[in-house]
Amino acid sequence: MNKSLMNGSIKCSLPMKVLFLKGKPRNTMLLRNTVLLTASFFWLWSALAGFAQTQVIRVSTEAEPIAKGNFEPTWQSLAQYQVPDWFRNAKFGIWAHWGPQCQPEMGDWYARGMYEQGGWQYKSHLTRYGHPSRFGFKDVINEWKAEKWNPEQLVALYKRTGAQYFFAMANHHDNLDLWNSKYQEWNSTRVGPKKNIVDQWAKAARKYQLPFGLSVHASHAWMWYETAQKADTTGPYKGVSYDGKLTKADGKGSWWDGLDPQQLYAQDHTLSTGYGWEWNNGCSIPSQEYCQKFFNRTMDLINQYNPDLLYFDDSVLPLHPVSDAGLKLAAHYYNHNMATHKGKLQGVMFGKVLDDEQKKCMVWDVERGAPDKLQPLPWQTCTCIGDWHYNRGRFADNSYKSAREVVLMLIDIVSKNGNLLLNIPVRGDGSIDQREVETLTGIAAWMDINKESIFNTRPWKTFGEGPTAQSTNPIDHAGFNEGKTRFSDKDIRFAQNKNLLYATIMGKPTEPVKIKALGSTKIKAIKMLGSNEVIKWSQADGVLTIEKPNEIPNDIAVVFEIVS
Repeated sequence: MNKSLMNGSIKCSLPMKVLFLKGKPRNTMLLRNTVLLTASFFWLWSALAGFAQTQVIRVSTEAEPIAKGNFEPTWQSLAQYQVPDWFRNAKFGIWAHWGPQCQPEMGDWYARGMYEQGGWQYKSHLTRYGHPSRFGFKDVINEWKAEKWNPEQLVALYKRTGAQYFFAMANHHDNLDLWNSKYQEWNSTRVGPKKNIVDQWAKAARKYQLPFGLSVHASHAWMWYETAQKADTTGPYKGVSYDGKLTKADGKGSWWDGLDPQQLYAQDHTLSTGYGWEWNNGCSIPSQEYCQKFFNRTMDLINQYNPDLLYFDDSVLPLHPVSDAGLKLAAHYYNHNMATHKGKLQGVMFGKVLDDEQKKCMVWDVERGAPDKLQPLPWQTCTCIGDWHYNRGRFADNSYKSAREVVLMLIDIVSKNGNLLLNIPVRGDGSIDQREVETLTGIAAWMDINKESIFNTRPWKTFGEGPTAQSTNPIDHAGFNEGKTRFSDKDIRFAQNKNLLYATIMGKPTEPVKIKALGSTKIKAIKMLGSNEVIKWSQADGVLTIEKPNEIPNDIAVVFEIVS
């Protein structure tokens, strides 16, 4: 298409005399026709410009073909998807959201924030490493050695905690692939720890028989890394470019000699005029080459590791709606998974900010939050006990989520037909700290007594009763509504497994428990998990009353198993 059309600035190529008359028109009909013709032409301009701006960047499947199978890269075809029972039974997974941004121990988005003059990460970077024009994020990668990493030990701990699946990060917005990537020279086998991180996580997960998930975040590097193109606006380095514009030629004699920084930073483009997680709000549109490389990298990841779960940190799908890469990846993942599971689809793929039709095509992921009502389709919350990337400050000020907070979140999520994926931040050296271990130990202690009320369950006719069940807590875009609900022993959540109903009290009961939803249900027996005490109960006036037990087995949440 004509470049002027693609740029949205259409130039008139028709002779001006077609549109306009010299001098005074001879009659009003001619004037009317001229106006109509002019209006029609400008309407055509606008239509063509709009068409050009919505053109989809189509990636080639020549190097990485889509596996043949039931699924095509269309929403109509993807709507065949059915969430496998194993995932619905699992309910709880643990995630190692780990990469080179954990090395400084300064929390989330370090590879972006270190280039934002005046910000806390920028200031920390100056103190620890020097100016980002001299020591950029590529050099932070070089500092990352993962010298204390023991994936088998960590995965064993996560399984002991109660995790039924395990997630590792394949890449983040920092654009470093954490496996022996065919298409990205900046990968963890060549730089940093010089280890195949994904491969070792995969082996550990499969040793402990945990379904293995991979999270993919690199589609956003194009605009996320744009701060690396900039420069200080004040001070001794005013106007001195950060290292985001370096090229392969600049590396001669350096530790990164032979590598091209543009393959990491992807910053050979004009800066965006806006910023956000979608591509239609002023973000610079990625190039064909960029989209193609992301597609090939992700296809390589799927083909090498055949993950049981695949998480995209994207609104809907990667590069949606400016490229068809996401739809093609989705179709390939489902077909590839079926081919490796004797024709039965066992894979689970996640996307964010989905509409009702898109929720039929994959599992809806809600970041740091949860819907406030029971959902008709299975979904997942992803959250963290601290920052996504390790932040030493969380350890210092003891601000991790406690075991109680995590367990109550899990109970509430399960009651609404969801799963919980919990990130335990890993330090740059590959270890986790003692406060994180304490949270995991507390979760494990509760699970030892009450796990049957979580695993293999399904939602009941109502998800709960009590103050929080009656309140509203709307999701903010991708989620982000956690921490606004305060559970107490007046809140009750339900889940069922065949003829067993689990009524969980979201605290330690201080008085008789009253449940309206069970006031007229025929009940055969009630027991409290973790105790042999005989539970006294009665039904009257449309309410089930369970007398407060003499001994409470834990202080987090008490579960009554009800046989009807």
